[in-house]
Amino acid sequence: MSWLNRVRNALPFIAKKAETPDNLWHKCTSCGQMIFQKEWDENLSVCPRCDHHGRIGPHTRFAHIFDDGTMHILPAPGVKEDPLKFRDSKRYTDRLKAARAQTGDQDALINASGRIEGQPAVVGVQNFAFMGGSMGTAVGAAFVAGVQEAVRQSCPYVIFTAAGGARMQEGILSLMQMPRATVAVQQLRAAGLPYIVVLTDPTTGGVTASYAMLGDVQIAEPNALIAFAGARVIENTIREKLPEGFQRAEYLLAHGMIDMVTHRKEMKATLAKTIGYLTTKQAA
Repeated sequence: MSWLNRVRNALPFIAKKAETPDNLWHKCTSCGQMIFQKEWDENLSVCPRCDHHGRIGPHTRFAHIFDDGTMHILPAPGVKEDPLKFRDSKRYTDRLKAARAQTGDQDALINASGRIEGQPAVVGVQNFAFMGGSMGTAVGAAFVAGVQEAVRQSCPYVIFTAAGGARMQEGILSLMQMPRATVAVQQLRAAGLPYIVVLTDPTTGGVTASYAMLGDVQIAEPNALIAFAGARVIENTIREKLPEGFQRAEYLLAHGMIDMVTHRKEMKATLAKTIGYLTTKQAA
């Protein structure tokens, strides 16, 4: 042990290294501000300095949205894994195992039922930490299962999108989830039930091209990236410079693509109010 470590350990008012938590601070990915992890969590993973909305997983999102004691996680539907026996630098099965170990979830879309300020709803949340929230057969099956549960309970289905697009390891099977989800949305509408989409950062690719843009009401979190193709791809295709803030939530709101941009602190109340408006006629 070095002299410096001996002196440090001898001083009672200096915390031992082993007693210092590794996750004491969080660095904002937007402004670079160092924030106490406790403050970050209490502020719903929103930077108190620049108001950047950090990415959060399904279980944290459910805790923000549902009333206490009302949430029930729905079981993930079973699907055939690795249908194409895909391998790039790693086997697809190994990537799935790593994502499950990291997130603790079966796949990128988790459903739960409960109440939002007293209003019953089924809520699906995509997890960008699980292989970029990519849409494969498991995500498609979970989306359909969430819609079917909403129909069974005669309540709205709310989806929080966060995805890099279709899952390349499943090829054409991942693209087939686009029409599959579209048919599920039509079943929800045939039952006279609201479908509400909350676009979070980032929502791109095949998810944007399908169920992310089919909501009766389209809500987005501030500054969320919402796109089909990347800005650089579009610029190279049309040979023009894109406007400032192109593909961000506020730009889409100004151009009529979405209905509102809502801060995370106001999301629960906004959803409850929206559900109340959309279900009043049905209740009557």
